Amino acid sequence: MNFVQKPAYKGYKAYEYLEEGKDYPKIEWAQWDWAGRHVVELEPDQEAMVQEILKKHPYISLHDHPTFYPKDMSSIDHIYDSMRQGRAICGYEALSYSNIDCIFDNMMDGVNIISSPGGWKWIDIIHDLGMRLCDLAHQDFLIQCKTVDDIFAAKKAGKIAWVPCIEGAAPIENEVDRIDILYGLGVRQLGVTYSESNALGNGMKEDHDGGLTMFGKQCVERMNKVGMLIDVSHCGQQTAYDAVMYSKKPIIMSHVGAKGVWDIKRMAGDDLIKAIGAKGGVVGIESAPHTTMSKTKMTHDLDSVMEHFEYVKNLIGIDHVGFGVDCLYGDHVGVHHAFAAALSTAETANTSYEEVPFVWGLENPTEASWNIIRWLVKHNYSEEDIGKVIGGNAIRVLREVWA
Repeated sequence: MNFVQKPAYKGYKAYEYLEEGKDYPKIEWAQWDWAGRHVVELEPDQEAMVQEILKKHPYISLHDHPTFYPKDMSSIDHIYDSMRQGRAICGYEALSYSNIDCIFDNMMDGVNIISSPGGWKWIDIIHDLGMRLCDLAHQDFLIQCKTVDDIFAAKKAGKIAWVPCIEGAAPIENEVDRIDILYGLGVRQLGVTYSESNALGNGMKEDHDGGLTMFGKQCVERMNKVGMLIDVSHCGQQTAYDAVMYSKKPIIMSHVGAKGVWDIKRMAGDDLIKAIGAKGGVVGIESAPHTTMSKTKMTHDLDSVMEHFEYVKNLIGIDHVGFGVDCLYGDHVGVHHAFAAALSTAETANTSYEEVPFVWGLENPTEASWNIIRWLVKHNYSEEDIGKVIGGNAIRVLREVWA
């Protein structure tokens, strides 16, 4: 495969307006393709179909972390020091090799430990967002996305629409007005909870799930009013279901899989998936290591991820499924090891499996954008259906919510 960059990318590197080692610490970051470049092989006519689809249809990743992690993941102190500096390094060049037209960036979120080892502090979330917005202001390849029109404008210009997101609402504490503040700063997607419970409801790692709280209902109402897309990917099943039913607008699970394929806390049950579809929402299929596995091969790779996709598609229809692969640039398995407590990996992936070093075909946001569409073409999906799942379904929801 010929790896072609988007021509609108002019070579900008994150924070190049500053002096590394003087204005901020020098850290050796991983190569974006450290595990290699893996591509699904296609016949010439299939290759042509991929290119035709990409010309016509926007490609949207509903959940990613397109920033770098350190090359050396052997020292926990080294990893933590890199995160505490609060200056996430966006993979501009890596994204230039992708098919992505719009990326929902959940930034540091679960590893945002700038001022506290517990993370999720309001000041740290604002720090992270402000740093990234400053960096974005010094380049013109990633365009901050606030409307659906911005997505189509970015695609037409060969650029990428960048949507800042917050994966869990713990930082708003008990202040519903902070939803407005986040929206005012450009955040367009907010998770009700991360894996831990907060004032809105229960996270998925909890043994008991009491559902959406009264304050949670206030927050759902406010998000509907301001035009904030609601995400329930990390909620407990009852909390997520309550949010779906209480919301007056469609919501999403931006990055998840199906319990019917791999029954762990991190996955969603059939009733919840059906509720999201019935209310017009979208379920995004993820590929973070050791999540969307399956019993077919008892491993995690592109095929196991797509088994979850087809399960959800068969359950609620092609109009209600998409992709939020939840990838990053660097050793993702190493990140999970380093931040096991913060990311609740042990509590939400409670089953035995043979660990993989990376998920073949979906190791990072760029590689995922190559292979999802190629897998769909190889498995004889129509152009119409592929257009829906790589972006069309998300556009439909965004038109209703962001408007």
